[in-house]
Amino acid sequence: MQRENLSQTMFAAPGSSPVRWRIAPSLVDYPQAVETMEREAAAIADGTADELVWLVEHPPLYTAGTSANETDLVMPGRFPVFATGRGGEYTYHGPGQRVVYVMLDLKRRRQDVRGFVAALESVVIATLDSMNIKGERREDRVGVWVRRPEKPPLIDGSMAEDKVAAIGIRLRRWVSFHGFSLNVDPDLDHFEGIVPCGIRDYGVTSLVDLGLPVMMSDVDIRIRDAFETVFGPTRTESLRE
Repeated sequence: MQRENLSQTMFAAPGSSPVRWRIAPSLVDYPQAVETMEREAAAIADGTADELVWLVEHPPLYTAGTSANETDLVMPGRFPVFATGRGGEYTYHGPGQRVVYVMLDLKRRRQDVRGFVAALESVVIATLDSMNIKGERREDRVGVWVRRPEKPPLIDGSMAEDKVAAIGIRLRRWVSFHGFSLNVDPDLDHFEGIVPCGIRDYGVTSLVDLGLPVMMSDVDIRIRDAFETVFGPTRTESLRE
């Protein structure tokens, strides 16, 4: 079954609380992010906390998913490298990239991992569409892609494509963590230290690289609107939580 056919909404069961929406005010160290996700996901699974979406930026770093191949770490000394339990291969995180950590209880929604990934892709695609950028899925490549007709074609003659967003999730007790990253205005040279997601024939782009000088705060609003369309209502988390 193609992922396009799985990209329906994944609203929570009636009576569920809105998803908490949290935006980090400054760069978040990766180990701190993992610790926070682990704690929040456990509380959500226990039923003692509402679901959470947490938007962060990280200092420059590489992460290795469960399928990472060491030969894809081209410059091992360039930035810190963190092994992580999410699916996928090597990815880069850094300033100018919006990382969206999604902690949702699929028992309250639909226990469908492929459908969940497709739903996250739908959020990214809708976010891009709101800025007149056409993001697309690829059956053989996870993430969201944009066509680049202005670039030379690939060896097989097909049109060049660049990845604008990466997706990698993990589930524990049917609660998700990790999520997706959208390149707003990161230093694209930083991706050269890895083979992003193990894919060698395609490039990486960002909103600014695509000619859209947008502010992170504006992108955040668009992500939230798209998320609510796919997953349902959110509420801004209070400082006391």
